[in-house]
This record gives sequence, C-alpha cells and structure tokens, in this order.
Amino acid sequence: MKTGKYALVISEDAMVYEDLEILRRLPAFGSVWNDAAVVREMRSVYPTITYPAHTTMRTGCWPDRHGVINNEQTILGEVSSKWEHFNDIVRVPDIFDAAKAAGLTTCSVFWPVTGNHPHVDWLINEYWPQEPDGDPVECFAESGTDPDTLETVRRHIHMVLGHQRQHPFFEKFVFACTDDLIREHRPNLTMVHPANIDAYRHETGIFSDKVIHGLHECDVWLADMLQALDVAGIREETNVFVVSDHGQMDFAGSVHPNVLLARAGLIDVDPDGTLKGYRAICKSMGASCQVWLSDPADRALREETFSVLDAARREGVYGIERVFTEEETARLEHLSGGFSFVLETDGRYSFGNRFTGPVLSAADTSDYKTAHGTHGYLPEKGPQPTLLAFGPGIRPGARADRAGIVDIAPTVAASLGLSMPDTDGRVIEEILR
Repeated sequence: MKTGKYALVISEDAMVYEDLEILRRLPAFGSVWNDAAVVREMRSVYPTITYPAHTTMRTGCWPDRHGVINNEQTILGEVSSKWEHFNDIVRVPDIFDAAKAAGLTTCSVFWPVTGNHPHVDWLINEYWPQEPDGDPVECFAESGTDPDTLETVRRHIHMVLGHQRQHPFFEKFVFACTDDLIREHRPNLTMVHPANIDAYRHETGIFSDKVIHGLHECDVWLADMLQALDVAGIREETNVFVVSDHGQMDFAGSVHPNVLLARAGLIDVDPDGTLKGYRAICKSMGASCQVWLSDPADRALREETFSVLDAARREGVYGIERVFTEEETARLEHLSGGFSFVLETDGRYSFGNRFTGPVLSAADTSDYKTAHGTHGYLPEKGPQPTLLAFGPGIRPGARADRAGIVDIAPTVAASLGLSMPDTDGRVIEEILR
C-alpha cells in the first residue's frame, strides 16, 4: 500500500452524497475531482448526532465501546445540558494516540470531544465560554490549548467576537486557525470540523438555497486549505479526506414525551414548570430519545414506563415508530449506556425535552433537536453521509458503494502507514493505492 507522510481530515458536518453533484462543479472540489476516490454512502452510528459520530470517526469504535452516547452530558431534568467537550469520557484509544505512538505530530481544530487530549500537539477543541462573561480566548486554555497555539487563537478570535456559535463566522475562525497551524508546523495528522452545512440544514431544511450557498463556502475553505498545504510544501505528500458524520431529514415539528410521562405520574412538575422529581424521564437526541429510569432494576417501573411509551406509539399521532429497549439497541446498533429505552421517530417529529405545555409543537430553530431539519434517527434513514479522498495514497477515480464512519480512523491511519488493530471498523481498501 502506498502511503503519504501527512493526512488532513475535514469533516463537513451533515454533508450528504447528493451535495457532491454541486461540489464537483465548484473550483476547488472540481480541481481534485478526477483524482478523487468517493464512497457513496458512509453508514453513521446510532444516534446519528455529531459527538457520538465524531468519536466513532476518530476511534474506529461504536458508541457502546467509546462511551459517547449523546452530544450533551447525561444531566437529567434539563431541557438543554452542557455538551461532552472533554476527551476523558472516551474509553478507547484513537487515531491521535496511534499517531503519537508512531512518533508523528498531531493537530485537531474543533474536532468534538477532544478537550485536554494528551496526544494532540496543536489542539483547539470545539469549545466556547461556558458562562456569559467567559473570556473568548482563555476558554480554549481550559480545554487544552497550549500557550503557543493560544497565540493562533488570539490572531483570529476577532472573526467570532459577538458571533459565538454562529455560522459562517465559526468556520472562518476554524479554518484560519487550521491554515496557520499547517503552514507553521506541518502536522502529520490534522483533523478539522466545520459545521455550516449542518447549521443551515437545521435552519432551512435539508435542501435549500442557503445549503447550496454553504457548499460554495466549503469550496472556498477547501481552496484555502490546499493553498496552506502548498505553502507548507507538503501538498504532494498529503492524503486529504473530506468526510461527514450524518445526514439530516426534514421534520414537521417536535414531540415532547416528558409531558406524557408527567401526565402518567412518572414525572413530578410544579405548576410553574419546575421539575420536582421523576421515576422515568426522557433526554432527546434529536430524532431519537433516550428514556432513563430512577431505578433501572425496578421491574414494575420498567413495565409501567414501557406501557406509557408504547401506548403513545400505538396511538399513532406522536410520531413514534418504535420503543427500543437498551438490550435491543446494544444488539442492533451498538448503543448502550445506562438508559432503559430509546424512542425512534417515524419521520414526522423530532423529540424535545419539555415537561409542560402541549405534547406536540412546531419546529423551533433555537434548538437543533427541534429544528426544521435534524438528525439522531437510525443510521439507515435519510440522505447518507459520504466520503471523498485524494492524495498520493488514494486510488484516483475509485468508487465504492458503502462503508461506515467507523472505518474512517482505520483508513486514515493506513494512509499514514499506521495500524489500529483494536477497532470495530476496517480499512477501506477499495479507495487506497
């Protein structure tokens, strides 16, 4: 197998195969199209959301092994919780560990769940001030950015001041930092995560003029990255992987099963909407929903909760396709972690976390989980994520129908001449020289 000395992985959050028809006609993607290999469909993980998926992408392991099962921390009783930013939750080694063990240098810019990763040399974690008055630069030091890399952050932080977590300001900052780190340090492995396509699909639905505009933005940023590789003098030695974590589907609105649990006496809520206690409670994953019990060993509670949820499914108006047990999701989708049930959408409604008010509500773009477009459903549903790769270790024009995002880490590692033997994924030999 022919390998390269460098690998660059760009994860275009929520990019799907249908987007390639537009991207291939744009200047930067078009310039590499004839030399690129493409995997049409890259099966995601359950739930099809960003943090579990990106942890699978860098570890080559399913969520039941790596331990990241939601974007948010498992804090029950909150409509929206803090996110899983830090690497210490990850229970298995990843591609950064493999690269450092082989003496290679590593860089990660806004790749999820990498906070304080010990084996990333130049680290800017996907992070932001956790309090309204938090320092927009120093917050990165909290999640592992060293003093030298913090200077790169300071150089470009003006791009997001006043626009934290807004797009495309977020991506302009991310790519400016990544380009500088490549030019200045030439890391052997660089992984970067923009999210403009994901944000635009949440806001406007999965196929829209704004999404097309976002694809044009991606083309401009790819051109900048290729120029950075040229300036660093490493483009001819770099294998570039443009990957994605999940697709999205359009939804009519959202369902709030905690309201049903409260009506059944399983959640105790004050008249003002304050949660007092619960015996069963739901935590949304977008288009699926984990159900947690106060005592998972209580068989009567388990049966009572299932009865309420399955009655809602059978009623047919709440958009619930299936009530999985944890044992079923572990067996069928490699997903486990202490919850008791998972609610799966039938494609009409995603899931919200409210305890009071109507069970059904219109789409709300203030939360990705309840937006016009979203994800979190079973991975075989909807438009599928895809992969495009080019470089010295890539077979030009190669085409493969299917692989999985669990295969990304082993394949990128192989392109660097590395091995990751203890993974659930495989090397996608079809696209490598």
